[in-house]
Amino acid sequence: MVSTQRSVLATVLAVSAAAGTLLAPLPAWAQPSVPTLQVGSGATAAGFEFEGTLEPQQQSVLAAQVPGVLRLLAVKAGDRVKAGQLLARIDERELAAGVAAGDAGVAQAQAALAQARQNAQRTRELRAQGFVAAAALDTAQAQLDAAEAAVAAAQAGRQQAALARGHSSITAPFDGIVRATHAEAGELAAPGKPLLTLYAPGRLRASVMLPLSRAADARGAREVQVLLADGRVLVPQRRTELPGADAMSQTVEWRLDLAPPAATATAAEALMPGQPVRVRFVGAAAAATGALAATAPLSIPAAALLRRGELTAVYAVAEGRFVLKAVRAGAQVAGQVPVLAGLKAGERIAADAVKAGLAGARPAN
Repeated sequence: MVSTQRSVLATVLAVSAAAGTLLAPLPAWAQPSVPTLQVGSGATAAGFEFEGTLEPQQQSVLAAQVPGVLRLLAVKAGDRVKAGQLLARIDERELAAGVAAGDAGVAQAQAALAQARQNAQRTRELRAQGFVAAAALDTAQAQLDAAEAAVAAAQAGRQQAALARGHSSITAPFDGIVRATHAEAGELAAPGKPLLTLYAPGRLRASVMLPLSRAADARGAREVQVLLADGRVLVPQRRTELPGADAMSQTVEWRLDLAPPAATATAAEALMPGQPVRVRFVGAAAAATGALAATAPLSIPAAALLRRGELTAVYAVAEGRFVLKAVRAGAQVAGQVPVLAGLKAGERIAADAVKAGLAGARPAN
């Protein structure tokens, strides 16, 4: 008889929970009992985490080097390009005219040089016969030297014009992916104006800004991990602490070079620049460095976290019942989720968020 009553009440409970209301208060024996756990603080020497961002190890912002109208933008964001491939072209008609003028200047200087050589040769012959003074020979030689210098200057000007014309075509300096374009065809390009950003895929690093108060702890970390949003944990191949600190934010940048992706990696596993990550410094020996102990983020089992659309919450115990409490959580690692905000050490929460959400659910301990 009791078993039949419980079956009926269980059916009523399920229907009532789906409807969002109860027809009447349930007896104590029919209320779901959910185990709870106490949220504890992390060990001070276990490590700490900070938010970071993925960025390319090799990235170039290609800019215009000569003025003119941007006639062609041959790529768009997301395109893969090869080294030497044409990316953009600036109107080169004015630059071509400069090359033509340089050619004409070289021809004119060479003609003047030929005349100066002939004049110098005749003057030497006349001087040998005693028909002209030594000053005349000196003048002819000076004119010859000036003509030779004029040819060299004209040739240099022509080379400069040709080099400027070559800058009207912007090519890829390495194999990569176009991250962004900063101009459109028809716009006026000026020297130094960015046209597009190119980066080399597969060679990424995590960049994280650490407070100066944590710099010594980070240097003493036994291991550094990069935590991805999908739960993967990457160990960087190399870690670099930049030698300078930001005077305004009092932070120092760490760059963690990641290994290239495996050839069998799927599209879902591909990493992209700008992707947020968390950087964990494991086994930071704060006591050994004399620094203040740092509290690691609170961590709870994944089953204790409730995710419904934009809501991320836990069921906290308050006055013998469960109360929904919104939190901000990090990436899940090995079945544990770090809670970045919304909980304090010592609070008691439901170990199973789904069961705690049932109507009439009560803490078991």
